[in-house]
Amino acid sequence: MSTVRLTIENAIAFITINNPPINATSHSVRSGLVDALDQIDGTDDIRAAILICEGKTFIAGADVSEFGQPPKPPILPDVIKRLEATTKPVIAAIHGHALGGGLEVALGCHYRIADSKAKLGLPEVNLGLIPGAGGTIRLPRLVPVTEAISMITSGKPVSATKANEIGLLDAIAHGVLIDAAGDFAQTILDREVPKPLLRRDPVSVPSTDEWDDITVATKKKARGQAAPLAAISAIRAGIDEGPDAGLAFEREKFIELRDSDQSKALRHIFFAERSVAKLPELKGVAPNPLHQIGVIGGGIMGAGIATASLLAGYDVTIIERDDAACANGRATVEKHLSGSLKRGLISQDRFDALMASLTTSTDYAALANADLVVEAVFEDMAVKHDVFGKLSLHCKADAVLASNTSYLDINEIVSRCINPKRVIGLHFFSPAHIMKLLEVVRTDKADAKSLATAFDFARALGKIAVPCGVCDGFIGNRIMSAYRKHCEYMLEDGALPHQIDAAMVEFGFPMGLFAMQDMAGLEISWATRKRLAPFRDPAERYVALGDYLCEMDRFGKKNGLGWYRYDENGKAQPDPEVDALVIAESEKKGITRRDFTSAEIMDVILTAMRNEGDKILSEGIANGADAIDVVMINGYGFPRHKGGPMFMTAKKD
Repeated sequence: MSTVRLTIENAIAFITINNPPINATSHSVRSGLVDALDQIDGTDDIRAAILICEGKTFIAGADVSEFGQPPKPPILPDVIKRLEATTKPVIAAIHGHALGGGLEVALGCHYRIADSKAKLGLPEVNLGLIPGAGGTIRLPRLVPVTEAISMITSGKPVSATKANEIGLLDAIAHGVLIDAAGDFAQTILDREVPKPLLRRDPVSVPSTDEWDDITVATKKKARGQAAPLAAISAIRAGIDEGPDAGLAFEREKFIELRDSDQSKALRHIFFAERSVAKLPELKGVAPNPLHQIGVIGGGIMGAGIATASLLAGYDVTIIERDDAACANGRATVEKHLSGSLKRGLISQDRFDALMASLTTSTDYAALANADLVVEAVFEDMAVKHDVFGKLSLHCKADAVLASNTSYLDINEIVSRCINPKRVIGLHFFSPAHIMKLLEVVRTDKADAKSLATAFDFARALGKIAVPCGVCDGFIGNRIMSAYRKHCEYMLEDGALPHQIDAAMVEFGFPMGLFAMQDMAGLEISWATRKRLAPFRDPAERYVALGDYLCEMDRFGKKNGLGWYRYDENGKAQPDPEVDALVIAESEKKGITRRDFTSAEIMDVILTAMRNEGDKILSEGIANGADAIDVVMINGYGFPRHKGGPMFMTAKKD
């Protein structure tokens, strides 16, 4: 079956692409487009053409099967030039997503009309690339240059409404797209064919000072990623040196980036995120239908889980210990949703409907019809046993029961449950309604139906679900505990907290380990250390500095004192008192301190991550190294453009 079909109706040609699932710009599509355009130009009766796609979306990207392969002509840049050279006006009719090469194709058309729910974007920077088919040259000639820079350097798509406001669209279709495109075509039949974008002037070019400010801001956001800055260079080259020189520069940069370590790393994590939850043993297993979600505990984590569930379209019931706690939980959810309302992510009507879908209760009997329940209470085994005992009594037999524990043994929690095959772990990351990562923990007795239901729930919430086995800390917290231990060793051996954090930020982490601990609250890890103290090997090196801070009532940013001292604006400053404490501990243990370079610090951290990751793999806790990379990038701030600790360190093996 041909992927491109040409039909003619009332002097209008319809070029229809049918290349599921995303109508990618594969070789057959590129060839088919050129053939269709040749036929259109050679047929006098045709006065205009509409480019439209079947299925759920417009062209939403490249054909991934062609990645790493020699390009087969016609290549996309040449197809788009052929579009621009067409003697009849071509209208791109967009629905779903027009992304990457798809938007570049639309930019090669003379007009663009989109469904009101469409999204348009150039997300190449997310793969360590820049647009390679003229996007950096054409887009700034259609929309203001600053808008083009924002779209290209962020990689974030814009809504049809936004696209229409900035001039990217000529019209929005509020009815049937193909009918609206046909009506629009009738209005332009007697007009001259518009000049191709390459022959137009850039829109609202920034001043020299504005360029400098944009570059500085982009560099700060990029945190070491090369593609956003390369995109600015390409946009500026197209403006300063003209479109032809700009196209050549863009292509050169595209190829350079495509072959870079950063792009390889970003492509690795792109595919890893999409494959990590595909478990062969769940193939063909139908999940339970989900309508009502229960959440035990309305604190920060529980309220976040409830918010995420509401936004996914579920009815939610929060169980708390008393009416005051119920009110607090409801207020926290309302605060989260109010934030979405203020940012325009939901309407007032949607806000009202979501709040109406939330109930709270002190009685577990309110969960009689719940399809899935997530426990998010205090990290204490006795408390967990009590909760799951009540859930076993009050929930229906096929309801999936999940614990959000970060460290406790879920198999031990399961031991007190009726029908343990339905009990799993769902380890959310805070704030749960924002963070994308979700560790799905397989207990020893969990059945395939419960796991399939958990992954279906994760997809509905828009989470990246990573399967893992039961161990202390699962994947992410276990690795963090391992490298935190080595960072603490470095404190005693000669480094200071702010030096280790600076090395991590320079590497690409959004913040360093000690700043992150301050933000989370030092008492959390302190409680864990006290819980594990009876099981600690007496011969193992132990660093007590974190314990000392808690004993001094230094619990982190929340009370202004932790590893750092915080001013009235919440800004962290290295604290001489902490530095003195660190140095004194080295002296007490008879350790001769030495200087650490940033490279040495990161080598220690990466080696610790890799070694613990290898142990996790050997124990079967993670299904593969990709799962570890996905967790560390999406939950712990590992720089995405480095691919994850397993991918990055594998190159050294």
